[in-house]
Amino acid sequence: MARRTSLHGFWSSRWAFILAVSGSAVGLGNIWKFPYMAGQNGGGAFVLFYILCVFLVGLPIMVAEVLIGRRGRRNPVATMRIVGEEEGSHPQWGLVGVMGIVAGFLILSFYSVIAGWSLAYVGYSLRGLYAGGDPATVGRIFDDLLGDWRLVAFWHTLFMGSTIFVVARGVERGLETAVRFMVPALVLLMLLLLGYGIVYGDFPAALRFMFSRDFSALTPESMLVAMGQAFFTLSIGMGAIMAYGAYLPEGTSIGSTSFAVVIADTLIAMLAGLVIFPIVFANNLDPAAGPGLIFETLPVAFGQMKFGLVSGTLFFVLLAFAGWTSAIGLIEPAVAWSVETRGQRRSTAAIVIGCSIWAIGFLTILSFNKLADFRILGGTLYENIDHLSSNILLPLGGLLITIFAGWVMCKNSTAEELDPAAGLAYRIWRFLARWVAPAAVLVVLLHAAGVLGRLGLV
Repeated sequence: MARRTSLHGFWSSRWAFILAVSGSAVGLGNIWKFPYMAGQNGGGAFVLFYILCVFLVGLPIMVAEVLIGRRGRRNPVATMRIVGEEEGSHPQWGLVGVMGIVAGFLILSFYSVIAGWSLAYVGYSLRGLYAGGDPATVGRIFDDLLGDWRLVAFWHTLFMGSTIFVVARGVERGLETAVRFMVPALVLLMLLLLGYGIVYGDFPAALRFMFSRDFSALTPESMLVAMGQAFFTLSIGMGAIMAYGAYLPEGTSIGSTSFAVVIADTLIAMLAGLVIFPIVFANNLDPAAGPGLIFETLPVAFGQMKFGLVSGTLFFVLLAFAGWTSAIGLIEPAVAWSVETRGQRRSTAAIVIGCSIWAIGFLTILSFNKLADFRILGGTLYENIDHLSSNILLPLGGLLITIFAGWVMCKNSTAEELDPAAGLAYRIWRFLARWVAPAAVLVVLLHAAGVLGRLGLV
């Protein structure tokens, strides 16, 4: 087969690709969501099962998405269509790319709002707004933020504007330059906060909580939650990894680079827990506080601890950086599609797509104030957007991608993209991609749709 070339340029090195994909994968899901989910589902046993799922489910799908992206060298829609036709299958496989772009589009619309909250809290920390505050006072600060739609819109606009600016500059000047700075900075901030937690927090209690092997706490429900989190944390199923794979130079090992990304993503999720839980336990707070752990529970601790406002500022800067690196990956597939199909300049495409996402973000903003009482299918506008994108489109996209790589693409095609010499590793990937990963994602999808609950299986 004649090899295609990317229309958007290439990553300058394997390291640049690892940083970019790691930046896309490492986001609020690691730092905001993972710690409170671990807290709600038993701690150590949940963590161990989560790691197992990352490597048995997440890694095979990530490899599949990267190899499809490099094979097609186009935006996710065109890539799935082109590769599908080359494999003698139906061109309608391109709809999987459409699904991924729509999912990323919707996720970024509320993701930007939540990342905007972290920007607001950087200002609150610098002003000492929650210094010495009790839970009720800190709770009111968060409620006041959510209730002021104009203020939330300001931070949402600032975050989306910075994302558009980076993506508009292209692969090397924009995406690569940004991740070369932000990902190492993110890791450095986490290490600084880890040191703070070791010195001023209850680090031994955090270690016991995260890595104790009490498998009696691992219920079927928590296992499904761990499996779902392992899938979502890697940013697979939405076309971002496929788009980044399209810019991967020939000769770069897909398996080893994907493995490096998964290791980085998992370590950062672990680090997030080791940053947050020492502070939680040192202040006798509830590790199972849920989504409010970051914006309501932790500020109470930071407000009481020595150098707490400094560490709080660093923490919310970290949260904003993590959101920023993921946002770039979420918008890139849609921008690449617009450039290739509509002939737009990248800067124009980034502005048009970004402003559209920004506008949809107001549905989330208003869901916490003016439209808080408006319900569709029992949920707010934000809850419905989140459920559709995260619980339906993402797992369905991931399921179809791994089926495509494992069953539609012939063995020679996938082996050509991966290392033909790595016989055993290739056979393991192919088995996981054909059997284990699809089955696991299907279970997650059925759980998210409530089917397992109605059957009495969880």
